Amino acid sequence: MLINLEKHPEIIKKNAERCKEKGITLPTFKQMKNPALIPDSVKENLKKAGLWDVNPVNLYRINWHNEPKEAGGLYNDVNFIEIPREITGTKARVLALAGKWFPCGVHKVGATYACLAPALVTGNFDAVEQQAVWPSTGNYCRGGAYNSALLGCKSIAILPEDMSQERFNWLKTVAGEIIATPGCESNVKEIFDKCHELDAERGKHIVIFNQFEQFENYLWHYEITGSAIIEVLEKLGVKAENVKGYASSTGSGGTLAAGDHLKDVYPNIKIGAGEALQCPTLLRNGFGGHRIEGIGDKHVPWIHNVKNTDMILAIDDQDCMNIYRLFNEPAGIEYLKSIGIKDEDIENLQLFGISGIGNMLSAIKMAKYYEMEEDDVVFTILTDSSVMYKSRLLELDEQLGPFNFTEAAKVHAASLLHQGIDNALELTYYERLRVHNLKYYTWVEQQGKTYDELNRQWYDRDYWKSIPRMLDEIDKLIEEFNKIITG
Repeated sequence: MLINLEKHPEIIKKNAERCKEKGITLPTFKQMKNPALIPDSVKENLKKAGLWDVNPVNLYRINWHNEPKEAGGLYNDVNFIEIPREITGTKARVLALAGKWFPCGVHKVGATYACLAPALVTGNFDAVEQQAVWPSTGNYCRGGAYNSALLGCKSIAILPEDMSQERFNWLKTVAGEIIATPGCESNVKEIFDKCHELDAERGKHIVIFNQFEQFENYLWHYEITGSAIIEVLEKLGVKAENVKGYASSTGSGGTLAAGDHLKDVYPNIKIGAGEALQCPTLLRNGFGGHRIEGIGDKHVPWIHNVKNTDMILAIDDQDCMNIYRLFNEPAGIEYLKSIGIKDEDIENLQLFGISGIGNMLSAIKMAKYYEMEEDDVVFTILTDSSVMYKSRLLELDEQLGPFNFTEAAKVHAASLLHQGIDNALELTYYERLRVHNLKYYTWVEQQGKTYDELNRQWYDRDYWKSIPRMLDEIDKLIEEFNKIITG
């Protein structure tokens, strides 16, 4: 079984007692997919809670349907935007899910819940005696520390020391411990090394929820993110033949799983995996450091279904930083208004964090590479929002000087309209196999996975299909756990 659902009754009972003390029940995957299934009593409590409040009721806001408001919101249609062609420079429509309206402002709160909840309801994590360890290049440890706080669990957040100061400041309010590892977004091995060190020091007193290898992460995005995208496409009436692309950074490999769901429904869709040009691991078996915060590189995540990936899209991190200035500096906003960008679309610029900008650029490259037409759609993900990166604006001002109207015009022309199909690779069968084989060096040599399972990921046709089939069993376990709590 790719997700451990072995039961430990005594710990289940202990976890349920802890949740009962704190007035906590757990949402099912079905409820995260369709909030209409959430009880009215929960909705009444949500009306009194802020989106970022450390309040257990916010577990029921772990979905893509939250009302876009800071407090008291219930549920709405899926939160997405269509990025104007005046910005993308593409013929095709570029659509994006917006992660800002999750609790703590990041969609990773969903992936962390998907890892933590099954461990709670099976007793594979002891919420009273053990600490939850969240290894991350940014947002995952934020989501993990937040969910741990909601559930009354002790947490350890691990992230690179070069991540934005806003992340560290916020983590201090919710995480039990914060560990800053050497380097930047690309230094994932240093994070893994710290996990091994903690395991040797603390052993049974911790449980490490490693997003890069836990199929609960894959399952959440396959089912919840994938279903949200399909819901948007159906509501907009997009014809199946016009659903042409899905682009997302590799990151932990989780968000790409939504593409697997899309391909099950739209077999002709292309899935594009984005990465930083400055660290072209998939593109060129390369390495390096970059500034697209939170996407992690120098390895292929264990939960990345490489055989289902159609192309690699390498994005220059300077383009991302320049566009972040364009979208957030007053001179940038003035310029965009001068070229006719609507007020509503200007307001939506707050929905773009740096990795979201990278995802948008991947979608643009994909649309241009495949020469998509006006009726065609490529989908992407805005994982968080601009709020976690404001300190970067001050740093960029110090490095590059003030951002003015002329600079805004240059960025729009060069980083957006002139975004090309360079550093984009369409994968043949053997190119996919090359990328898949890179998993060996991280996961078999370093992290204890087996050669046999690595081959099963590639050759066993049921390997990836088996993961979504576990959803009903997990939901049943959550429902049973809630019954213990409520008596």
